[in-house]
Amino acid sequence: MTNRLWMLSVKIQNLLSREEGQDLVEYSLIIALVSFAAIAGMGTLAKDINNAFNAIGSTLSTSV
Repeated sequence: MTNRLWMLSVKIQNLLSREEGQDLVEYSLIIALVSFAAIAGMGTLAKDINNAFNAIGSTLSTSV
């Protein structure tokens, strides 16, 4: 009985000391940060593109 408890304790310690999933968490945080920055920048970019097309359209309308 003591031997089985010892083996269970060793297995639990091995599971707690593993660091394999750490890379996945770091990469997912980086991806989340990059996607958040891209989404935040898209709103400004879309407004600028819309303003540029409106300026082009008004220029074409007045010249015709």
